[in-house]
Amino acid sequence: MNQQTLQRIWLPLLGMPLAATASEGGFFEGSSATLQARNYYFSRDFSDIVGANKQSKAEEWGQGFILTYKSGYTPGPVGFGLDALGTLGLKLDSSPDRVNSGLLPVKDDGRAADDYSRLGLTFKARVSKTELKVGELQPNLPVLAFSDIRLLPPSYQGVNISSSEVAGLTLQAGHLTTTSLRNEAGDEKMIAMLGHVPQRSADSDAFNYVGGDYAFNGNRTSVSLWRGQLQDIYAQNVLGFKHSQPMGDWVLGANLGYYAAREDGDKLLGKIDNQAFFSLLSARRGGHTVYVGYQAMYGDSAFPRVFANVTPLGNEVPTYEFAYTDERSWQVRYDYDFGVLGLPGLITTVRYITGDNVNTGAGYEGKDRERDLDIGYAVQNGALRGLGIRLRNVMARSNYRSDIDENRLILSYTWTLL
Repeated sequence: MNQQTLQRIWLPLLGMPLAATASEGGFFEGSSATLQARNYYFSRDFSDIVGANKQSKAEEWGQGFILTYKSGYTPGPVGFGLDALGTLGLKLDSSPDRVNSGLLPVKDDGRAADDYSRLGLTFKARVSKTELKVGELQPNLPVLAFSDIRLLPPSYQGVNISSSEVAGLTLQAGHLTTTSLRNEAGDEKMIAMLGHVPQRSADSDAFNYVGGDYAFNGNRTSVSLWRGQLQDIYAQNVLGFKHSQPMGDWVLGANLGYYAAREDGDKLLGKIDNQAFFSLLSARRGGHTVYVGYQAMYGDSAFPRVFANVTPLGNEVPTYEFAYTDERSWQVRYDYDFGVLGLPGLITTVRYITGDNVNTGAGYEGKDRERDLDIGYAVQNGALRGLGIRLRNVMARSNYRSDIDENRLILSYTWTLL
């Protein structure tokens, strides 16, 4: 579909005369659109089950479609634009005894829905290097990381302003009122997670955030300072540091972070007291990258975050978080990029994390460990360029929460429409 055809369709809907585009261009000229098809198989077996839910397996298969449209900006001192995010999820396989994988919504009768869909719009305005967005948002912040780890991505509804007027410095602030979860189509109020436990007894009317990142030293070094507030539940401050240092054939890296959280406002979940420190050090040479990480929780509470996102903590992975009360954890990880052997697009990761010193509240020390194996391949050329395949296998064991054996197979293909 060419630009003139798009203009004939969209301009009447926007109330803009067709003749105006010749002198005002930019809105369509700067547009981009992609469609991703994502086929997702998820299997998680539980043993030594801890908690009220005695379901021994979550296994589902779904087909998702993600349409992303981003307009350019109208000319002038203030440029205006419009983005759209459309998602559709289809059930391929599920049953009442295997639901709650996070891929599909669960209906009142305990069965997965056959389909779910959503269309979200984002209105935006830009002055110089400052941008305001209102509507459907997908922030990716130290206090609210973008967690696209299931069939469809989550989103939030609210307002965000970002500014990059000073070289190297990016500032952001936002006010979010609702969320659309990864396996839901509607808007919901936000709830907290403490460690790995969703706190469903209280919800919040807003998540507010403000912060910034400053990159310097040729963009090899950056520092971050952020504050997030899940209104009337918790407030959290974050200090981060990243550095990358070439040394001959090697590139050494460091990613350090410190989080401090307390209860907020009406204290709907009572007292919250958590401080978290993480460090993730890396060394890369050719196709090899080795990581070593240490993470520690302090205080009387587990690490708080908005349900159901993951965080940038160094030892957090999509299965176990290693962020329960007083937990200490270590990680070793090895990545290999087969591009150096003439197989570009093929990458592997193997990771092992072990944690202990967990305050379980049951009179004994909690311990857990996890081994992950990830293999991914993205076709680089030819008719299948844009096709990606990823396989993930996990073994996670704990003496205070359910053991998990997990497999994921994800096939994705992305078309560039504009």
